[in-house]
Amino acid sequence: MEPARERSAAPRPGRPGDLFDASTDAAAVLSEHGVVVAWTRSAEALLGYPAPDVVGTSAARLLAVRGDPARLAGVARRCRAGNGWSGQIAVRHRDGRSLVIQLRVSASFRMGGAECFLVSAREERQRWTMGQSVLDGFLTRAPVGMAVMDTELRYVWLNDTLERLGGVPRDERLGRRLGELLPGLEAQTLEGLMRKVLATGMPVTDYEYVGWSWADPHRRHAYTASFFPLVDAGDAITGVCYMVQDVTERWHARQLLTMVNEAAASIGRTLDVMRTAQELADFAVPRFADFVIVDLLEPVLSTEGHGAWLSDAGPAPARPVMRRAALRSVREGSPEAVVQIGERVDFLPPPHDAHLIIDGEPLLIPVLDPSDKLWATREPERAARIREYGMHSLIAVPMRARNTALGLTTFVRSLNPVSFGPDDVLLARELVGRAAVCVDNARRYTREHTAAVTLQRSLLPAALTGGTALEVASSYLPADPSGGVGGDWFDVIPLSGARVGLVVGDMVGHGITAAASMGRLRTGVQALAAMEMPPDELLAHLDDLVLRLSDEESAAGPAARSTVIGATCLYAVYDPVTRRCAMARAGHPPPVVVAPDGHACFPEIPPGPPLGLGGMAFEATEIELAENSLLGLYTNGLIEGGDHDVERGMARLGEVLGRTGEDLDTLCASAVRQLVPVPQPDDVALLLTRTHALGADRVASWDVPPDPAAVGVLRARATRQAEDWGLGEELALTTELVVSELVTNALRYATPPIRLRLLRDARLTCEVSDASSTAPRLRHARSTDEGGRGLFLVAQLAQRWGTRYTAEGKVIWAEQEIP
Repeated sequence: MEPARERSAAPRPGRPGDLFDASTDAAAVLSEHGVVVAWTRSAEALLGYPAPDVVGTSAARLLAVRGDPARLAGVARRCRAGNGWSGQIAVRHRDGRSLVIQLRVSASFRMGGAECFLVSAREERQRWTMGQSVLDGFLTRAPVGMAVMDTELRYVWLNDTLERLGGVPRDERLGRRLGELLPGLEAQTLEGLMRKVLATGMPVTDYEYVGWSWADPHRRHAYTASFFPLVDAGDAITGVCYMVQDVTERWHARQLLTMVNEAAASIGRTLDVMRTAQELADFAVPRFADFVIVDLLEPVLSTEGHGAWLSDAGPAPARPVMRRAALRSVREGSPEAVVQIGERVDFLPPPHDAHLIIDGEPLLIPVLDPSDKLWATREPERAARIREYGMHSLIAVPMRARNTALGLTTFVRSLNPVSFGPDDVLLARELVGRAAVCVDNARRYTREHTAAVTLQRSLLPAALTGGTALEVASSYLPADPSGGVGGDWFDVIPLSGARVGLVVGDMVGHGITAAASMGRLRTGVQALAAMEMPPDELLAHLDDLVLRLSDEESAAGPAARSTVIGATCLYAVYDPVTRRCAMARAGHPPPVVVAPDGHACFPEIPPGPPLGLGGMAFEATEIELAENSLLGLYTNGLIEGGDHDVERGMARLGEVLGRTGEDLDTLCASAVRQLVPVPQPDDVALLLTRTHALGADRVASWDVPPDPAAVGVLRARATRQAEDWGLGEELALTTELVVSELVTNALRYATPPIRLRLLRDARLTCEVSDASSTAPRLRHARSTDEGGRGLFLVAQLAQRWGTRYTAEGKVIWAEQEIP
């Protein structure tokens, strides 16, 4: 929108169908006195006036009739109150004709210090109307079945689609009720719904039901129907209109999906091969088939080999040796079976051989003919049973898992008159596939579980020590064999300044994969902790590590076995000098803190996302711990229990740990026994620590003034302090040199304020802190001109040295062993 400007070509007018398109609306800005301030090209196109002829003049001259002052004042008041206004108004075109436009006025606003109003308009267009012939054609040929019933629920009218769905001609329906025509449907229920609509006037929508129709008498169909009241001019209900649509395919797909979901909970509940095979047969009868047999290769049942044909064993036999693992029938005693459970069998549907099991696709025989020559020749006894019990349709699905041939599952229908179809093959494949994985797991679980437990224990720390800052005890309980060992881990990591890092984590998954992934993450935590990272930054880098490992394995293709999926983790750093503990967690349960008086609590730590999701930040929380407090880190296997109530499990944990006076190792073992009295499907890890404080008699600190003469003063103070601590002449001399070089380096390169601190713990630590964040590098330490004066000497004198960052800046530290 602009003030008067040179005239240009009018925009393309909107198409007649653009009823909701406001892009071509005419727009103008009016002052509070009705003077046109701005005029758009769309306004010019609508009324024919160019901007120079209108801007600066009164808008009243554009009206086709004289304006109503009272009405204009009311519109102005409404717009000044913050509300808009819309309505119809007659205006005069430049060529003299009158136009009826739809006008909208915005709330008032200030422009250039003056009050203004934005008005937009479009020409009123005649709405499209539907002729009776169009309406009749639409209703008759609509893809949804429709009918009108009178108050006695007799057919008055129906369209062509409904006639085709039901298979009953229109002439036979009119004047008759639904129950008289289609007895295979839920006639009573449907008529009950229509009576409800007549009585209440409220519609019933999307009622789904299943039934038979004359249009397809050999197959059940699913329908969805909606019922609406018909009301005359006097608001009286004169009948019911209902619409119906065939949703058989959707219903069938939903039924198959439901069955697959139910199968996941019903098949593979134990690690027993025979039991798993029987669960497959029990699940499929009668909901899917009338007779099911499961035959497994003998090596699978005897646990010899791997259940597959080995390349050096020669070609597979035409009739592989199998044993009947399970059978189930809708008939008592399964009389259809030729072979019973446990007996040897070599059945394969003719004309197939062992390749059907090794690399064949599921076999569908929609119409099973016992008089077929192949069946009569190769399987005469089974052909006789087929004829005797009316078995008319068959699906045979090879049972394979992880490229291993396990056996064959056969589904047969007899009492169910509907033949198997392609969709049924998909379901059968899914059911057998799930069972095959369970059977293969049952064969492998003992070996894999033993190997995983061995690997898991070897990757956990053999011994834990918290130095003088913490007493430490731990307990690890692997999952029961049915669940498989998980990826729980814990660690205690000594840090500079007498601080200690505590970590506990839980890998997603079970078995060797989870144990191996746990080892990789534990190594990553140790490496990141050695870099003196705060808890939130450590978790962020660990999250990046998980994502990178996952990306590497994805890029390696399907041949690479995925080991890193995701994990939860909690990392804490305890400082015995300040008695403060900084913590952050990634989807892990919070720690438990038990005060010296036995009161237990769970600090509120922002949960953070589990590792491996990426894109979300972690937050750290810092708490102060009283001396001799108990800090417990654990995995969810300890608190979930049999009821899977995490909050209740946490409360039980607090009660158990609240007992004071017990030895830490005894308390740790007792807590696990009480909270996990029976084997659980998940690992259990508990790390208990009792905090100690580093007293003032073990800490000395001094401010470092920005004066080179301070080096000698601080060197002397440090030497005296080492002598007071009884550290010996040699260690005092080394301390003097380390302090001298650290302080000299800080005065030259650091940012004030600078502070020197000595800590006497299991080691003697010298720390110089300042407000900068620039890290010194050892490779520059040999040169006094590149920012590393004296640090090379510090590195030679100290057993460990490095840099860590704090909220105030950085700390350069050096540790020496105390003899």
